[in-house]
Amino acid sequence: MTSSRPDKTDNKRSDQTSEQGADPRREDHQDVTRAVELRQERRARWAREGERPIWKNMSMFGALGWLIVIPTLIGVFAGRWLDDKLGSGITITGALTFLGACLGFYLAWKRMNQE
Repeated sequence: MTSSRPDKTDNKRSDQTSEQGADPRREDHQDVTRAVELRQERRARWAREGERPIWKNMSMFGALGWLIVIPTLIGVFAGRWLDDKLGSGITITGALTFLGACLGFYLAWKRMNQE
């Protein structure tokens, strides 16, 4: 038989969480409060400045594309040159292409979060 009453282990668990640190409900409330404040700031900025023109949004897409393509192409060409010099097939080309793409996506991510 099980009862719906909490037993002593439940009380111990709640005591441990209060002893260990912050209350998760309080942290959730702070996260929600921060999200609401951020939304209010964005809404106030939008009301003050208006919506960005379409050409500015399109230029952002183009800039992000080049931020990804250029490091990737540098990786390809540098890798091909090193593979030709060292006679290593396509090993270095593959590695540098991957590293260039990773760098490009990182740069694009930083740029998107900047604005």
